[in-house]
Amino acid sequence: MKRPVVTVDVRADLRAGRQPCGRILAAVEQLQPGQCLRLLAPFEPVPLYSLLGARGLAHETRELANGDFEVLFRPTGSDTSALPAAVVPASDVPETAYGGSASSPELRLDVRGLEPPQPMMRVLETVALLQPRQTLVVQTDRRPLHLYPLLASRGFQARTHPLPDGSFETRIHRP
Repeated sequence: MKRPVVTVDVRADLRAGRQPCGRILAAVEQLQPGQCLRLLAPFEPVPLYSLLGARGLAHETRELANGDFEVLFRPTGSDTSALPAAVVPASDVPETAYGGSASSPELRLDVRGLEPPQPMMRVLETVALLQPRQTLVVQTDRRPLHLYPLLASRGFQARTHPLPDGSFETRIHRP
């Protein structure tokens, strides 16, 4: 009998600086009909939601007591009655995180000092909240090269320029 849930724990990989995306995608490719993927990560893996959603997997997320996250990816429309319970938390970025409100034309987000992939995760969470004609201005320690294709796939444009203090400012908007 096959296991209904395949678990991939990427916490040690990320702490060691290894990118776990290949392991995650390999596990998804090996899922049999009716199987689900249980992902354990030290942060909420927001970019995976749309990536795996495009492959027909819905997600249920729950924050664990130690601050890590457990995400259950399951085929859309599958029965989850025999699977571990998970709760989808609100993932809104707090207003204080970006120094603006949904009605202002420009939001600011300072992610300097955060360890990768946290800056990218925070930016992706925040751009999801942008209203029409709003711009997100992000300040980062480095040029966000890995962020550009993810933004483009979501319909955003980004322009980055260096600041005198050595950090970078990226302006993100919908064309």
